[in-house]
Amino acid sequence: MKEQLEALRNEALAELAVLSDAKQLEDFRVRYLGKKGSVTALLRGMGALSAEERPVMGQLVNQLRQELESALSEKNTALQQAQQEAQLAAEKLDVTMPGKKIKSGGLHPLNVVLDDLIDIFQSMGFDVVDGPEVETDYYNFQALNVPEDHPARDMQDTFYLADNLLLRTQTSAAQARTMEERKPPIRIICPGRVYRADEVDATHSPVFHQIEGLVIDKGITMCDLKGVLEQFAQEIYGKETKVRFRPSFFPFTEPSVEVDVSCSECGGTGCRVCKGAGWIEILGAGMVHPSVLRMGGIDPEEYTGFAFGIGLDRLTTTRYKISDIRLLFENDQRFLEQFDR
Repeated sequence: MKEQLEALRNEALAELAVLSDAKQLEDFRVRYLGKKGSVTALLRGMGALSAEERPVMGQLVNQLRQELESALSEKNTALQQAQQEAQLAAEKLDVTMPGKKIKSGGLHPLNVVLDDLIDIFQSMGFDVVDGPEVETDYYNFQALNVPEDHPARDMQDTFYLADNLLLRTQTSAAQARTMEERKPPIRIICPGRVYRADEVDATHSPVFHQIEGLVIDKGITMCDLKGVLEQFAQEIYGKETKVRFRPSFFPFTEPSVEVDVSCSECGGTGCRVCKGAGWIEILGAGMVHPSVLRMGGIDPEEYTGFAFGIGLDRLTTTRYKISDIRLLFENDQRFLEQFDR
């Protein structure tokens, strides 16, 4: 039996030496050390030995079992280490190689112009306020001197959500809320999205952006409005820019004006951008109507004010000479990359 043990030992160690993965090691363990393995079979066959031989052979078999278990453990450790070294070699990085360039995003042209406008008006003492995009009929129309039967409502195709709820058609709704919440002096701008049922084309969109401006204090006149708008226009278009007021009508201001700036492309001589007029319309403005002040809880005998509404999309397209407003909403990366700062 000693010869059998030695032959089994040599066979097992020789086989173990050439094994190369975890599955082969497990098969080896089962074949030699498992319940039906070769070493276990030797222990079961010791019943045929004499009483004197049994302890000696039992010790030899256990020594063989321990030797094979130790060799199996060492082989498993060596295979794991070799596998780890191979993985590390495969994943080795050359830290001297240049890294991949990370592409960073940029501000949308609308946001570039909006940030500039906020800086301009904050430098003149204006606060920035916000208002809800889902508005009530009262704040969007009635509080701005536009009753239900007023013809001005026909000028704005409104998205109604319910009898008294709508998507705001103008950021002017914020001035009504501000007058209720604050006491004069008031000096605010309110930028945001507005909605009207317009057909989509090169100059119209059902979703666009406005900036409402409002100033209320004692002794405010049209001269103050003109001074603010001239400074705004020159900051945006350049110091040589001229501003022109034309009479107009808005139900929430009286008197009302349309405001034009001299064409930055031709300097006022006439070109394709300004359609030969030399002027480009950029906003509407006027003195706050006494009825609007009164509905906001402000005494029109004591206070006066002016308001203006700037179309941010129109301002952006004229500033950057963009011919189609739809480019601002299509998220074409080739277009947007031109405005990266």
